[in-house]
Amino acid sequence: MTAVIDEAANDARQRARKSSFYRAMAILPREKRDAMFEIYSFCRAVDDIADEGGDKPTKKAGLESWRRAIDALYDGGHAGLAEGLVTPLRAFSFAREDFLAVIDGMEMDVDSDIVAPDAATLDLYCDRVASAVGRLSVRVFGLPEGEGIALAHHLGRALQLTNILRDIDEDAAIGRLYLPRENLAAAGITDPTPEKVAAMDDLDAVCLPLLQQAKQHFEKADAIMAAQPREMIRAPKIMSLAYGAIWRKLAARGFARPRNPIKTPKLALAVAILRYGFF
Repeated sequence: MTAVIDEAANDARQRARKSSFYRAMAILPREKRDAMFEIYSFCRAVDDIADEGGDKPTKKAGLESWRRAIDALYDGGHAGLAEGLVTPLRAFSFAREDFLAVIDGMEMDVDSDIVAPDAATLDLYCDRVASAVGRLSVRVFGLPEGEGIALAHHLGRALQLTNILRDIDEDAAIGRLYLPRENLAAAGITDPTPEKVAAMDDLDAVCLPLLQQAKQHFEKADAIMAAQPREMIRAPKIMSLAYGAIWRKLAARGFARPRNPIKTPKLALAVAILRYGFF
């Protein structure tokens, strides 16, 4: 089991280097870039366990292996799977609970595929799988603690809600539905299942309120970044601009069938890097 998990972690590191996220982080000084790479590799590894790690007991065991590794990282033992985080932890003093929150978020998917959660559960999920990553990241970026936590809260939720709205059909194919129960009920959809909702001709009534919610989080995140030194917000600003481009494509496309797939616009990412990649 350990060898399989180690191999998965190494695979996550290799794929992380090819991601748009890694290209956005490449603008950072080496120590910060390496730290962000290790954070992202950790996130990819635990996400892969939740999505591709076999049956439920196998997935639970994989996530528990990462919990033990994170605990060892902080308790002074051999960090094993988390060995790549040893140096970044010394440099940036990450909070243990943020790593564990990410694992807890992945376990929400493992315990029972999420289907039409209530708004509070969805917000908790977004906090664990996105804003907790933000709280780790803002320590690397160097933002003051209060502003950094607020930025992680809003930008994390903006990005995750955008992902949820983009991936409705993809998530339905693996038995998941992240659209909140309250939105579905308000649109007259009772007893929702992923297949039933994905097959509906028009989901605007369900999705547009969530799209507006994401917009509000983008706006609050942008206001926080506008008040910070440019060198501290270059990387999160690039992510905000790239995902903002996805948000605009979703708003223009709407949520009626066919919902043509939307990917990260390469031009938008390139322009964002050009704007914020250099002083």
